[in-house]
Parts: sequence; C-alpha cells; structure tokens
Amino acid sequence: MAEHRIYRMSFAKVYPLLVAKAERKGRTKVEVDEIIRWLTGYSQSQLDEQIAAGIDFAGFFAAAPAMNAARAQIRGVVCGVRVEDIAEPLMREIRYLDKLIDELAKGKAMEKILRTDAP
Repeated sequence: MAEHRIYRMSFAKVYPLLVAKAERKGRTKVEVDEIIRWLTGYSQSQLDEQIAAGIDFAGFFAAAPAMNAARAQIRGVVCGVRVEDIAEPLMREIRYLDKLIDELAKGKAMEKILRTDAP
C-alpha cells in the first residue's frame, strides 16, 4: 500500500490551519499548543522548534518525546472514519490530533479534551 501523502506534508503548513480552525470558534493558539503538547510530550520550545524546522508529519510524530498514553481514550469520527478503528499507527496519531482540535472548536472544555476527568 502506498504511503499517504499527508505523512510527508509539513507540520508547519498544517499548524496554522489548526490554529485558525480553533480561533474561528473563539478558542486560542495557546489551547491548540496545549493540546499538541499533551498529545506528544513536546515542551513549548520543542514544539516551536519543530514548527520552525518544517518537519513533516511522519518526523513530527516520530520525534515526539512521550506520546500520551491517555490518547487511547480518544473516540469518535474524523473525516468519516472512527479514530479508534484506524489500523495504521501514524494515521491514527494524525487523526487523534484532528479529533482533539475538532473537540476544541466545538467548545468542549479543556479538561474533557485532555481526558483529565477520566477514571
């Protein structure tokens, strides 16, 4: 199976779109960054470095310091596909990020987005 083209897409090109989606719904860049840091384990300075470096999605997730184990609690549909049913690991990570940003844009509380209320 051919590699999906999003894997080679620059994270720096997609990042402003994630921020814009959140801001259109009254949320902030700070909240987007918090979600990305929660998911990947990057510090803010590491995240800024990755964006500045123009790294692609594959490299961005491969270099993530500590993917959050609670991400397995992320459920729902993104782009017509249930994220928990995605078999390919990198695509699942990308869709987890999409789902979290969707939840932010829909007005969900950060505590729920970051799964801090889970048992």
